[in-house]
Amino acid sequence: MKCGITKFHLIFIQNLSIFTQVFFIMKNVDYIIVGDGYAGLFFAHQLIKNNKSFVIYSEGRKSASQVSAGIINPVVLKKFTTFWKAQEQIDFLKNTLNEIESYTGRNYMINEPIHRIFHDENEQKLWLKKSENEELSGFLDKNFDHLKGVKNDFKTGKVNQSARLEVSGFFAGLFNYLRNNGQIEEEKFNYRQLDTNASSYKDYQFKNIVFCEGMGVKENPYFSEIAVNPNKGHHIKVKLSETIPEKVTIKKKHFLFPTDNGLYFYGGTYDREQLHHHVDDSAVEQLVNGLSEIYPYDFEVEEVNFGFRPTVKDRRPIIGRHDDFQNLYVFNGLGARGILNGCYFSRSLYLFIEENIPLHEEVSLNRFK
Repeated sequence: MKCGITKFHLIFIQNLSIFTQVFFIMKNVDYIIVGDGYAGLFFAHQLIKNNKSFVIYSEGRKSASQVSAGIINPVVLKKFTTFWKAQEQIDFLKNTLNEIESYTGRNYMINEPIHRIFHDENEQKLWLKKSENEELSGFLDKNFDHLKGVKNDFKTGKVNQSARLEVSGFFAGLFNYLRNNGQIEEEKFNYRQLDTNASSYKDYQFKNIVFCEGMGVKENPYFSEIAVNPNKGHHIKVKLSETIPEKVTIKKKHFLFPTDNGLYFYGGTYDREQLHHHVDDSAVEQLVNGLSEIYPYDFEVEEVNFGFRPTVKDRRPIIGRHDDFQNLYVFNGLGARGILNGCYFSRSLYLFIEENIPLHEEVSLNRFK
């Protein structure tokens, strides 16, 4: 009887070698996060805080979050009302930014309050009346101010506890941290390479995957039907001929505040109809006219940006688990309050996944079923 390596043995050994290589290069992570806006990064913070391994997929294209104003505002400034869990969200954001500072070295909160320009005396009276409300007393300052450099004949009302996020610094700082720790893949996520049965994607083996894609969710075969709708927003950056001495955020029709490069941010618009992927001249005209109403000097438009906010009819985020694939989750629909919603509800999603603590019905994916 002859001994030796037959063709069958050779094929078996080659296949075994390939299998062994694949097996040993697979990287095990607790989470894959798809999306790099506020939802994705605030959820990543929860994982960092709780020592969970993860990788975040960043397409490398500026999201709506990255071109947002960064306004942190507990008051609806059209009607002088507040919203669900406003104080809790403000407090939670402050604590979270302190935690993020511990590993990025910076706190990205800009403590420059919002000043709402009053249209007339009736708005002043309404503001004072609303400030007596228990929900609003901590937000609506009863002392009115007159700002230099802008038209405010009926003065302004200051929103206490309002602020801004330093948007560019926030994203740059967190991206840099993630790169240094090998926790970011800068490429577009390919749904066809996701194996839901094996809980694997390319060379990653994962326990859970969380999709935080904003309007990109419409391309996601697992969550494309969730009830988010695009709301297009434009803003302009302008060079003012006369600077505004006060370091505040001014609001009438839109928000106006200084940026770190000598320009001023003014925006943003809301449009659910003109959803093409280029600048809308009518939106720019609207912004120029709005700024001209409050700023009596010349200015030049230096830059125009736009993005698509993922909004929900009831103005609440959409968070939940896929019906058929129990380790696939969605975190979306943050709307115009992306910072507050993204920060606060990232914790709710984490506790839902890790400790099976039920989500609030108001934000659960299941409320639409």
